[in-house]
Amino acid sequence: MTMSANSHVYLDANATTALDPRVLEAMLPYFTQQFGNPSSKHGGGEAAANAVRRARAQVQKLLGADKPTEIVFNSGGTEGANAAILAALEAAPRRREIIISAVEHPAVLALCAYLEKHKGIRIHVIPVDRHGWLDIDAYRRALSDRVAVVSIMWANNETGVIFPVPELAELAKEVGALFHSDAVQAAGKLPIDLKATEIDMLSLSAHKFHGPKGVGALYVRDSVRFKPQIRGGHQERGRRAGTENVPGIVGLGAAAELAAAHFDDEQTRVRTLRDRLERGILDQVGHAVALGAAAERLPNTSTIAFSFIEAEAAVMLLDRAGIAVSMGSACSAGSFEPSHVLVAMKVPEAALRGAVRFSLSRHNSDADIDRALAAVPGIVAKLRAISPFGAEEGAPVALG
Repeated sequence: MTMSANSHVYLDANATTALDPRVLEAMLPYFTQQFGNPSSKHGGGEAAANAVRRARAQVQKLLGADKPTEIVFNSGGTEGANAAILAALEAAPRRREIIISAVEHPAVLALCAYLEKHKGIRIHVIPVDRHGWLDIDAYRRALSDRVAVVSIMWANNETGVIFPVPELAELAKEVGALFHSDAVQAAGKLPIDLKATEIDMLSLSAHKFHGPKGVGALYVRDSVRFKPQIRGGHQERGRRAGTENVPGIVGLGAAAELAAAHFDDEQTRVRTLRDRLERGILDQVGHAVALGAAAERLPNTSTIAFSFIEAEAAVMLLDRAGIAVSMGSACSAGSFEPSHVLVAMKVPEAALRGAVRFSLSRHNSDADIDRALAAVPGIVAKLRAISPFGAEEGAPVALG
């Protein structure tokens, strides 16, 4: 899949994905002929309401939720995570503690920092090891009847490391805490069966699996007391006010259905492409390691930490070579501080600012991998040649 007529290879799917043409086709009528408000009682409104109901069922099926009414449409993962955590605190006002991991997305970290500073909520931050794996013993110690909610991501956006979310939810349930998972990276890439878990809430974004930007969903188990964070009309059964973004919701539903149909492709062909890219780079480039490779990872993600280079420069040179990648999380782009995920994993200083994330989608091909393998080694060598800490002058660095 190319970004333009210039045959730009796109390997930044964890930041966003291309809109699938079939998703666009499903959306178009709701911008034009079927433009009604789902709350209207005439034919046009009913057509829009039916489209929203169909999309709700499609997302329910993707997530394995028990009922379509457990799906709340919203603007995406950030809104979903915020709404879940704040609603959990409101549901149990005597519980004044939250548990998160050290590698959560800024959507969770920033909210928790605010709650700690301004509301006096105690935040337990569970560390990870050098492979990105959660410290389960520390997690168990943090659990108590003072915890209102646990919010742990299903899969990390920078490394792809998958956390044992169903098991973590069971432990949270033992102390009566609600459990939310940021599944923005997992939804559409991994099979999820929520009705077989103790997960209370789960957030996702359409644009991570070839749907439109600006639309997502929050799963809320029917038994959870949930107060809306956006108040107004009675949309979404009173859980999220505001006229529904019908074209976006239709796109989310269509993308969810397509993602479910492509699970096998994600787990086999995309994983094979990722592994070939990763092995090819590591075979050709010394002083580099794939972060989280010893843990279970998303099938599409490989973040490689290169010693003695700056990832920002590598991303720029790869872009000039027609290859789009990123420095860890797209949401931290522009920051000169090292990624909080890499810091939590204790990546050595020599490689801390040299991590480049390659994230694939079902639109990628063998030719894309060939292009990347032809470009990456030379670019790394070029950057090391001008580095004051070139690999040839330093001792080997143990990275994993």
